[in-house]
Amino acid sequence: MADHCETTLFCLPFAGGSSYSYREFKRYTDEFVSIAAIDLPGRGRRFPEPLLTSLHDMADDVFDQIRGRLNGAYAIYGHSLGACIGYLLVKRIIRERCPPPLHLFVSGREGPSVQGKEKDRHLLPQADFIEILKRFEGTTREVLENQEMMELFEPVLRADFQALDTYTYEKSEPFDVPITVMRGSDESLMRADALRWQDETTRKISLLEFSGGHFFIFRHAAQIGRVFSRGVMTPSDTTA
Repeated sequence: MADHCETTLFCLPFAGGSSYSYREFKRYTDEFVSIAAIDLPGRGRRFPEPLLTSLHDMADDVFDQIRGRLNGAYAIYGHSLGACIGYLLVKRIIRERCPPPLHLFVSGREGPSVQGKEKDRHLLPQADFIEILKRFEGTTREVLENQEMMELFEPVLRADFQALDTYTYEKSEPFDVPITVMRGSDESLMRADALRWQDETTRKISLLEFSGGHFFIFRHAAQIGRVFSRGVMTPSDTTA
């Protein structure tokens, strides 16, 4: 088997997530895949910076971070909020005439053309907002029941939900980038809505389903690591 091309996988955070959220995946991708987890303002290494409340602003922020690294082989992955950012990021990359990614991986999110069913969740009283967070199972009960921890995390989560709930889809030409879509069998994301990612690419999408709820990605980190590794191989990589 020939040596594989070194590929950077830019990982975009889910609501409330940071670059630390994806450290588990580094154990399960092949050596030729380099995980580059991205921080948005207000979290992780960029905690002191003001939060963003627009998906377009988030995508522009990520583009500014990675634009100098787009000449080598690379792919993009985002879960939930990160999937939406990834979609807008690919569109920005193409608009700027930069080399496109080898692959876009998304999980836990319907296609961008599916109209959002929930609005203004960021404006809910704290008790109602916490109930929504419990439903997604992404924030531990220890954090949700700790007032000091919630003072840190709640503004970040509200900003992220605001970005999701105020986004308006604009139909445009599909891009020529392969998309792999992943969903959990027990999450609220409907299979038909996941398949709507096909609206955004000229390639036939791949839909993979895993057992579990919205954060199935951590239960299946080893399998998903293999999905990443296979997905970034170019035809020349697969020849002996």
